[in-house]
Amino acid sequence: MIQRIRGTQDFIDLSLFNFIVNAARAHLSHYAFEEVATPILESTDLFRRSLGLNTDVVTKEMFLIKTNDDDESICLRPEATASIMRAFFNNAVQERPWRVFTAGPTFRYERPQKGRYRQFHQLSIELIGASSIAYDAEFIALVDSFFSQKLKLNSYALLLNFLGSPEDRTNYKRALYAFLDKQPNLPKALAERKETNLLRVFDLKDEACKAALEGAPILTDYLSDESQAEWTLLRSLLDQLSISYVIDPRLVRGLDYYNKTVFEFVSLDLGAQNAFCGGGRYDHLSLALGEKEAIPSIGVGLGIERLILLLESKKELLPLPQKPPLFVVLPFAAAQQPLALICAHELRQNGFCTEVLLDTPSIKNMMRQANKRGARYAILIGEDEQKNNLVTLKNMTTGTEEKIPQGELVARLLRA
Repeated sequence: MIQRIRGTQDFIDLSLFNFIVNAARAHLSHYAFEEVATPILESTDLFRRSLGLNTDVVTKEMFLIKTNDDDESICLRPEATASIMRAFFNNAVQERPWRVFTAGPTFRYERPQKGRYRQFHQLSIELIGASSIAYDAEFIALVDSFFSQKLKLNSYALLLNFLGSPEDRTNYKRALYAFLDKQPNLPKALAERKETNLLRVFDLKDEACKAALEGAPILTDYLSDESQAEWTLLRSLLDQLSISYVIDPRLVRGLDYYNKTVFEFVSLDLGAQNAFCGGGRYDHLSLALGEKEAIPSIGVGLGIERLILLLESKKELLPLPQKPPLFVVLPFAAAQQPLALICAHELRQNGFCTEVLLDTPSIKNMMRQANKRGARYAILIGEDEQKNNLVTLKNMTTGTEEKIPQGELVARLLRA
């Protein structure tokens, strides 16, 4: 048997998956967000420009698609923010701020492990055309309340940092580079990243790199007065909104388009891959994509698979939708099958979840299957029922049976 591709998974039970997406739709509707959809196929150049040529996503993790056109470079989208910004310009959206979200698969070629897949699903929420830092506080509160109130999560932390302006980061990079330059025997990965993507040194997780970075300068110490005022305002607003957070001066996020506010939601219940949500402000993404106008924006990506891992042990606390009661029609023989199909059709037309068992060899097996499926009622149609225009209605909970004229079955069940 052909096995599924490594780093992918089959969703046999979609109850938690659908619960998360539907809960997000309901939650976001209260914040005036609208759902959009973008293609999973995008120009490779879209992500080379937006994410940065030296990020791991671009250099190692994109799935490229070979086409017959040598001038065309296509990939499977590794994230959704750049796609939504592209859609904003391609469709000449005038609304600002543009409050949108999308849910769907994204793709990265990386080593599969718990909570990390090559095809994974993200809920991406974007607020495009919003310059005030007060929007950042509202946005973070939106996400936090979704986790705590809608998903009933309580074992997580919000990590927060502030990257400032491009000028702030230029000043900080000089200080960081000088600090690393003085460190003897830098680990190879750290030495390479120091030259190619300096701020990403803090993404390195091995102990040798962490040890070499101890005592490194802190970015928020290099903020301009304007940036410092925004950083102070953001924390003040979060405090007033009663949002708990932990300042993480090493948090930079892995993509080049972020500036100012960056944040992650993490949980120790996930193990090594402990972040299940991350985002921040990206005021200059539109310029990186070749547009003339900077569009101050903020966005976040929620990993659906990682949220499922967090919720699996808490399913009983969630208001998961209940399956509708099942009604099973059991024809005793082939001669009764046409009548069984007509009966089932009428039940479905009147809103009843109905299944007909057609291939089961005996009534005993039919009843066993009806029990296994959790049927509330079984509608039995044998030779006598067919001859007398009746059905036998069996309550699968109490075991009681009653014969009912075929034309009165729907009315009888509506009273049940």
